[in-house]
Amino acid sequence: MNHVSPKRPSRRLPPPPRRHGSEGRAARRSLVVGTDLVEVAQVAHSLQTFRERYLTRVFTADELAYCLDGRRDPARHLAARFAAKEATLKALRQNDEAVDWRSVEVRRRPDGSCEIVLHGGVRALAERLAVDVLSVSMSHDGAYATAVVIAERREKWRLPASRLARKTPRGAYER
Repeated sequence: MNHVSPKRPSRRLPPPPRRHGSEGRAARRSLVVGTDLVEVAQVAHSLQTFRERYLTRVFTADELAYCLDGRRDPARHLAARFAAKEATLKALRQNDEAVDWRSVEVRRRPDGSCEIVLHGGVRALAERLAVDVLSVSMSHDGAYATAVVIAERREKWRLPASRLARKTPRGAYER
């Protein structure tokens, strides 16, 4: 007996819209990935030891409302959000400057997926870097929580260096 599974809708995303640079050519895009792994026990320890000080220093009011709404183990959800904040900073290549953890917010969409919302200095950094799309994936299982963030940045179209450094004009021949 052959088993025929019902056809599921395709999960393939439509191609991104073409964006054009100042010269009318398609703007080039680059992707930068940030990832982080957090031990749930460390977040649980911080939660137990520092409670309000830890929570209000690291998480926004909306993040806390979601994670502390009577869930069995809020540390797992907080750890996933902390991993997403770290992964976002890695994707933005934010290394040395101190940042307010609350300037990177994980917001839950109505469909259940999450998005990264930037505030303050981190938002300004993303604008300087021409990052206009951030995608996040988070997970937690057992002792660990993880997140991956992909930053999509636009680049201005440029001629390759080899074309700029041409010594002989195009069409000119030596005799």
